[in-house]
Amino acid sequence: MRILETVGNPVLNISIFALFVVATMAVVIKVTRDSAKKSTDFYTGGAAFSGRQNGLAITGDYLSAAAFLGVTGAIALNGFDGFLYSVGFFVAWIIALLLVAEPLRNTGKYTMADVMSFRMNQKPVRTAAAASTLTISFVYLLAQMAGAGGLVALLLGISSKNGQSLVIALVGIIMIVYVLIGGMKGTTWVQMIKAVLLVSGAAIMFCWVMAQKGFNLSRLFGDAVAIHPKGDLIMQPMLQYGATEWTKLSFVSLALALVAGPSGLPHVLMRFYTVPTAKDARKSAVWTIALVGIFFIFTLVLGYGAAALVGAEKISKAPGGANAAAPLLAHHLGGSVFMAIISGVAFATILAVVAGLTITASASFAHDIYNNVLKDGQVDPADEVRVARITSITIGILAVVGGIFANGQNIAFLISLAFGVAASANLPAILYTMYWSRFNTRGAVWSIYAGLVSAVLLIVFSPAISGDPKAFFPGADFAFFPLTNPTIISLPLAFLAGLVGTLTSREPADAELQAEMEVRSMTGIGAEGAIAH
Repeated sequence: MRILETVGNPVLNISIFALFVVATMAVVIKVTRDSAKKSTDFYTGGAAFSGRQNGLAITGDYLSAAAFLGVTGAIALNGFDGFLYSVGFFVAWIIALLLVAEPLRNTGKYTMADVMSFRMNQKPVRTAAAASTLTISFVYLLAQMAGAGGLVALLLGISSKNGQSLVIALVGIIMIVYVLIGGMKGTTWVQMIKAVLLVSGAAIMFCWVMAQKGFNLSRLFGDAVAIHPKGDLIMQPMLQYGATEWTKLSFVSLALALVAGPSGLPHVLMRFYTVPTAKDARKSAVWTIALVGIFFIFTLVLGYGAAALVGAEKISKAPGGANAAAPLLAHHLGGSVFMAIISGVAFATILAVVAGLTITASASFAHDIYNNVLKDGQVDPADEVRVARITSITIGILAVVGGIFANGQNIAFLISLAFGVAASANLPAILYTMYWSRFNTRGAVWSIYAGLVSAVLLIVFSPAISGDPKAFFPGADFAFFPLTNPTIISLPLAFLAGLVGTLTSREPADAELQAEMEVRSMTGIGAEGAIAH
């Protein structure tokens, strides 16, 4: 493999990587040693986490590599337009809390499909919901794998595709081991540790950057403008998206995806099943909002700090491109040791998030498809967990293959594609299920498939995949959809399909089940029994 001039000390970098992996693996083994081998342990950690613990874990799940590496790089290169990711990610979490998270947790058991099938025909709804969950998880995994490849390429100076592919494969193997050994309980502890490390690391970098600029934000912005190739355009909107009317419309579509997407992300919503009561679910949300809000304030300073202290040109030319902004800033601030520590935190972030995604996807297949669709809900819990573990291995292999193709893409952009699919496929059906008593099986199935299929097809035939130098396949051109994000089309289409499907169906509404669902979702009465069942 070809080796570039490395940033920092490669031996130190890999040593700290290994330290993080060994330490978190030790925690996983310790906390799961005495766990019973039940489906509740594998899927929800026995629903035994406090609100503060789960708030940290949700923060760890939500603050992925896109939040740290991708957003910092997007701000460093594109200024105001990059900061849209920070604003969107944060605002989205408030919407998820108010409309979706707690009612969904009170009604469900393990997965989103439990809620949708509560008062509907089980098999078609669970099949559709599982297809959506698996697709979203896979697209999200691509971003994390791309982040891993770019990060290690920078730290070890590996520029060859084969070398970076080996790194991505290694991440996939470690991810599978986390899930097989720890289940949800072990993964949750890793998420908690990672959240503390990530927010602390970002806080240190924030203070360090501000100290170098005399704690004067105007001076920081001014220095960034002075050396950035685009000058004061980085302080204005539309630097990245203002070229044509189509790119401006892509900006609107991206904003919709960022705000609506997290409310449909199954791996974030599944976190609410790991607490014992609705009160703890609310505490989880309070902790998460506080930590996520603080973190995204940090990213504004880190992004412009990278532009001012490292320089956009150096970031663009580094292995990993925009994703290298945060590690390069850490190297500028504190040298090789600090860079290795911050990069180790980023690497732990990637490992923890991919483990959480894998848990969610494997639970969806084993619980919804294998148990409730193929076996009519008659599967022994131990057998269901066995299938979930096998599914984890399969998902890990697919994620590695997909991550190799996604390597080099900006991971914040890749996450926005996953958000677009989540917003379109899941959010309309969830909202209809929770708040429209007339909603029925046909409406749910039509809504999910319309959002899922339209979002995926529009992405495949968009400039994000082909027809653009920055696309997945820059040498090909089969794009006919002009926008880089599908949400502005696919989200309304999913709402419309759910409406039309419901109104054209003769399926009678079950008033008793609807009343039970409404009471449970709003009050939490009966939820504890459902989760522990």
